[in-house]
Amino acid sequence: MLQIQDTLVSLDLIERFFCCDLDACLGACCVEGDAGAPLNIEEVERIEESMPEAWADLTPAAKETINDQGVAYVDEEGDLVTSIVNGRDCVFCTYAPGGKTLCALEKAYREGRTKWCKPASCRLYPVRLKQYDGFTAVNLHIWKICKSAETHGRKLGIRAYQFLKDPLSARFGEKWYEELCITADEYLRRYGERNDAS
Repeated sequence: MLQIQDTLVSLDLIERFFCCDLDACLGACCVEGDAGAPLNIEEVERIEESMPEAWADLTPAAKETINDQGVAYVDEEGDLVTSIVNGRDCVFCTYAPGGKTLCALEKAYREGRTKWCKPASCRLYPVRLKQYDGFTAVNLHIWKICKSAETHGRKLGIRAYQFLKDPLSARFGEKWYEELCITADEYLRRYGERNDAS
């Protein structure tokens, strides 16, 4: 772990290559898993404000789920998360030709229909944050569905922290990200070849 201000950053974020390859994975992170994306109360409110514009892009099953339980629920670990359909798909999944999964919230934002994109946990993925007393742990979630992103990132020479520049800067601030880059450069200069993750 590397300490950046009041955060502890996993070395995986520095060492591992990562760049989403949506053509290869088809957006599996919005479908796979046993719970929705982590949220806070403010994000639930923002989602609800965005629903009139995103609603038409949702599947019939997603609309039914939202009508039954709302846009979010509390999972088995006690965390507030986005609602899911049939124990798997995020309710905000919408599909493009070829089976590619897109986010209805982000689609509405990119088309200028809303002013808010999507939850921070989705923008930050594959980073997952964990709050502790006095600091935040910044971890990289590693699993098989992102293998294509690791391969793509390695091919392009993009590390995970570089790929996530915008959402990390939005969450922690530009000065925090600048400090992360300086620390990462120094770490990789000293240990990169020895610890380079595949």
